[in-house]
This record gives sequence, C-alpha cells and structure tokens, in this order.
Amino acid sequence: MKKSVKWIIAALLLVGFIAGASVAYNKLTADYKDDMITQNTTNQSVQNHNTSTAPDFTVLDRNGNEVALSDYKGKPVVLNFWATWCYYCKEEMPDFNEAYKNHPDVQFLMINATDGIQETQDKANNYVKEQGFEFEIFYDTKLEAVNNYNITGFPATYFIDKNGNIVTQRTGMIDKDTLEQGINMITR
Repeated sequence: MKKSVKWIIAALLLVGFIAGASVAYNKLTADYKDDMITQNTTNQSVQNHNTSTAPDFTVLDRNGNEVALSDYKGKPVVLNFWATWCYYCKEEMPDFNEAYKNHPDVQFLMINATDGIQETQDKANNYVKEQGFEFEIFYDTKLEAVNNYNITGFPATYFIDKNGNIVTQRTGMIDKDTLEQGINMITR
C-alpha cells in the first residue's frame, strides 16, 4: 500500500511539473513570435520620443559623404542596424539583399554601427563585398543613429513611410516573410 501511494504522489508531481512548465513556456514565448509585426498605433514607437516621426540622423556613405535620413523623405525607407560581429545580422542580410533588388522604390539604409574598435569600415566593406550584397551600406561612426533610436541590441529594423513616420519596427532577426510584410506596410 505504501508503495502505491508513493507512485501516485510521484505521478501527480510529474503532472504538476509538466503543467507548470507548459504554462511558463506559453507565457514566456508570447512576446517572441517571429512571424508577425504590427503597425505602430501608440505614437511611442521609439523609446523617449513623443511622436511616431522617425528621428533624423547623419551617417557616412562609402565615399565619406554625409547622408541624413531626412534626405529620403518622400520615399519609403527600411532602416536596418547591423554589425559584422552580429551573427543574426549576417543571417538576415541575404533576405535584405533580395528585398533590395525586388523593391527599387524603397530606400534601404543599412546602418553599420561603426564604433572604430569592435566594428570598422574596413570590416563592414570586406564583409559586404565577400558576400556579394548589392545594397549600399552607411557608417554610423559617431553612433548618432544608434543613439537616436536607442539601439541596445542588433539587428534592429524600422519601417518608415514616405512621410517620415515609423510604421512598425522589429528588434532581432527577421525572416524574409516578415521583411516583406514590413515593406508592404510602408508602400501601400
């Protein structure tokens, strides 16, 4: 009799553990769905900014010329922050290159977080050249763009409409379908 009570208690504990693990898993993964982005409706799309207007910044092109986000007002923009040391940045770049070729009406601003120490222009140039990517990269040598968007992790992608408003954003790697969904949201 004592042996069967122990087995019943052990079985109940196991069922309780499995149920608790299932609840915890569902709760913890609810915020990390990889297949969906949503339109900005909060007017608080970037931390510490009171409107959905995309914060302006100045970066450098490959020739050292200054380029500002505001230079592209009137055109939808896909703004991506990346670095060569970022595994997930490199994983998503082929999809960005394909989207770049398929959407000539969209400006892709591939912003390299060029701190001059861990990330340099040479590292970024060499990586893009080795991979055969066709999009132009821009260098955030003063980390103005990174700071204006409060980037704390890479990659991060913002979808900005032709009026300069952030329509949606995504932190972390995005797949091809999610990238296309974001592009569709800014080109309607």
